[in-house]
Amino acid sequence: MKLEKLKDTQKIAKELFDIIEKENIIRSNISERQLSLEIYEIAKDRLGIKKYWHKKIVRTGVNTIFPYDEKPNDLMIKEDDIIWIDFGPIFENFEADFGRTYVLGNNNEKLNLKLTVEKAWYAARNHYFSKTSINGLELFNFLEGFAFDNGYIFGNNIAGHLIDEFSHYKIHKSTPENYICKENLIDLKSDLDGLTRFWILEVHFVTKNKQFGSFFEQLLI
Repeated sequence: MKLEKLKDTQKIAKELFDIIEKENIIRSNISERQLSLEIYEIAKDRLGIKKYWHKKIVRTGVNTIFPYDEKPNDLMIKEDDIIWIDFGPIFENFEADFGRTYVLGNNNEKLNLKLTVEKAWYAARNHYFSKTSINGLELFNFLEGFAFDNGYIFGNNIAGHLIDEFSHYKIHKSTPENYICKENLIDLKSDLDGLTRFWILEVHFVTKNKQFGSFFEQLLI
């Protein structure tokens, strides 16, 4: 039942991203902040989304190398830029966490990074489901190795986290076993403290010269 609610919430989040893609909301000569506000208004007016469980992120240019916890200065989106967006809407009290990368123009290096990150997400998803058990260290190492093998570096110290009914912070402690990270040696597929756990898998790759990065995340199903 809970998983179905999480799937429904992700479906709503995907609808939001579909709208901003089809209507070319992502464009040059506006700031990250302005784009974030425009997406927020679309979510509110068209989908009835008003609550979010984490900060709304739009990052472009060099800001795309920074992970979630960083707070870089607001940048203008340029022509031929790379942008990633990370929104965590709440729908009927269940959380989603959805992230995608977009490339303006035809820069092959940026397009290749975007494609590689998407491939990495699905490869890690398939790796996860091919195992009877797998801990956070193992799944993180898989993605870190995928980045290295393709000429990139992994851009964060986590590759995902729990998702649940709002607020998952009240249900689950913010400790390593609730993140996909090197410090988590507990089976991700096991219940913990009597609770079934559901995961967001997130992939953030950065070029070795740290000029730009790409991001992709959604429910691990």
